[in-house]
This record gives sequence, C-alpha cells and structure tokens, in this order.
Amino acid sequence: MPDQRLDARGLVLGKFLPPHLGHKYLVDFALGYVRDLTVVVGTLASEPIPGSLRHRWMRDAFPDARVLHLDEALPQAPAGPHDQRFWDLWRTALARLCPDPDFIFASESYGHRLAREMGARFVAVDPDRELVPISATAIRADPMAGWDWILPQARPHFLKRVAIVGPESTGKTVLARRLAAHYGTVHMAEYARGFLAQHDNRCDDIALIGTIARAQAAGEDAVARQARRLLIADTDTLTTVLWCRHFFGHCPDWIVRLADARAHDLYLVLDLAPYAPDPQRFHPREETRRQFRDDLVAGLAARRRRWTLIGGDWDQRYAAACHEIDRLLADPSPPVRSGD
Repeated sequence: MPDQRLDARGLVLGKFLPPHLGHKYLVDFALGYVRDLTVVVGTLASEPIPGSLRHRWMRDAFPDARVLHLDEALPQAPAGPHDQRFWDLWRTALARLCPDPDFIFASESYGHRLAREMGARFVAVDPDRELVPISATAIRADPMAGWDWILPQARPHFLKRVAIVGPESTGKTVLARRLAAHYGTVHMAEYARGFLAQHDNRCDDIALIGTIARAQAAGEDAVARQARRLLIADTDTLTTVLWCRHFFGHCPDWIVRLADARAHDLYLVLDLAPYAPDPQRFHPREETRRQFRDDLVAGLAARRRRWTLIGGDWDQRYAAACHEIDRLLADPSPPVRSGD
C-alpha cells in the first residue's frame, strides 16, 4: 500500500482513563495521517488510575508515537465561554511537549478550539462513536462487562485474581486447571513443581526458596497479560513463606514482605483430603497437614485477605469454588493490583 501520510506533526491529547479500543482507533488513525505523532497523556493525582500507569500502557501500546506524560494540575474545563485563561494554560503546557503541531486529532468537540489556539488544523475522528461504541466512563463503571474494549496493555489492572492454596494432596493443581477452563481464562501453575523436579525433588538450599518466590510472582504477572477477566493462581507467596519456615525454621524478610505486598482478590483454601503419595509431598501425617492449613488461614486472616475454606469431594470442591468466584466477579469492588 502507498504511504499516504503527510510529512507533518500531529497531536493527540487524552486522559485514557482507562485506555480502550476507541483510543486505539484514534491513535492509529493519527499515525496513518501524519509521520510525526505526539500523544499526551494528561493526568491528575486525584484520578482513580495512576497517571504513570496510563502513560506506561499508552507508551507500550504505541511505540511508533511519541507518548508523553503531562501531570500538571491544570483546570479540566473552562469556567465559561470567555475563560481564555483555561486555553492559555493548556496551550502553554502542550506547546512545551509538542511545539507547533500541524494537526490536532480528537473525537471530542474541544478539538476545534484547541486546534485554533495552537494554530493547527482539526481532524475529527469518529465523533459519534459509531466505529468503536465505548467510553472510559462505561468501562470504569463495569470493567467486566467492558473487558473486550479495554486496551490489552491495561487489562491486567482490572483482573480479579484467585489463589488456590492449601495443604498437600488437596487437589489444588487439578482444580486450578479446571477453573481456568470453565471461565475461559488462564492459570499460573505452581512454579515449584517443575523447578524442584530439576533438583531431585529436594529443597536443601534456602536460595531455592528465593528463586521459587520470585519466579511465581513473575510468572503470574506475565500470564496476567493473557488472562480474561480472571486469573487463577495455583499457590501464592504466603504458601512459599510457610514452606520455607518448614524446611529451614525461618524465612528471609524480603520473601515475607513480598507475601505481604502481593494480594489476591480471593483465596480458596482447600481443606484436607485423603493423602496420595507423590515425590514432592512431604506430609503424609494428617496432623501435620492440618497444622499447615491452620497456619495458612492464620496468615491470611492476619493480612485481612478474603478467603473461604473449600471441602468435600472433588466435584463438591469445584462447585463451591465456582460459586465463590461467581460472587467475586459480580462484586463491583475494584480488584487488588499488586501486579501493576
């Protein structure tokens, strides 16, 4: 295809609160119109999503544009039709980031006035929202319903995260896989299983625990980019802390701090089940596994995490887990965001 772009400078301004596919259409349109595009992410400290996150998401999504962050406390609307000070403030701020733009691209009506103030031409982009019928306001009101409209780079911010935890031999791995399939999403496998298999199923060096803790967290944050509304995690960092104390009598402070900082929206604590031997299972005694369960529950309660105990046979556990997750997805409370 021939390159129809003008050898000119364009400007796109927005809050991107959050960025969605309408914003993507706007920026892609502008990138197809001019060769030099600046995208300004204008944010306020009081807004519900940190400006630094929105800037990062837009920068990652549009590497062919110059994406800049404007975090000055500027007025958000003119006080009236004769409020020239409003336009002077914005013109001055934007001119520092994009001097002398040739074109202003926007879906909102303010684009006309802004273009005139900056000596540029205005190009309206889908002002009636016919091509991409979504708004950031609608997404903020119900991120689960608007999931497919959210810019992929921003979706992990809105994920609900569920951790499957509990003693050995309680069906955590099978349940995590089954739940991920049911909800059409992905799960983070327990990193320790494959890792310890490479070390003869032994954990005789505390440095191994550090590797497991970092890898479990990094893996979960990586797979979150592929998740749809929900991420299922097979184990969590608090479980790693308890295992470290079991093997070595103590746990390094940095792993404890990691467990304190990394929260899930819901913890499904699997109750005891008949023990099945496995090369990586070390607690055949029911008393020991029960103590592990109680320590885990105490740790979750101390951190004020949302948890529930899941028991019964395998099908009952699955049904109870689905019930709790359905309640979580229907809960309008914002998700935890330890993976941002």
